[in-house]
Amino acid sequence: MLADKIRLTAKEILEKEFKTGMRGYNQEEVDKYLDSIIKDYEAFHEEIELLQTENLRLKKQVEELSKKPQQPAAYTPPPAQQQQAGTTNFDILKRLSNLEKHVFGSKLYE
Repeated sequence: MLADKIRLTAKEILEKEFKTGMRGYNQEEVDKYLDSIIKDYEAFHEEIELLQTENLRLKKQVEELSKKPQQPAAYTPPPAQQQQAGTTNFDILKRLSNLEKHVFGSKLYE
């Protein structure tokens, strides 16, 4: 786990004291740099917690979905195709009727 690999906390970085020497580093510069490291550390820690929570949520979701039985879906044509087929049949019948009237004329109804 990642938490086991992290050796320092933001608090430990903040409280770290350095010895001063004759020609040592500028204390203010070191403090500013450590402050920026602490901010990054805190941001990384928050992001890790969010990702771990999201990971657990997604694992539970996958587990729940895998428990549901898979049902094969029966094929039904989309409503547009169903309507188009009905309209097409009606149009054909109407055309046949008109053709009969034209070919046979009034003899058909006598």
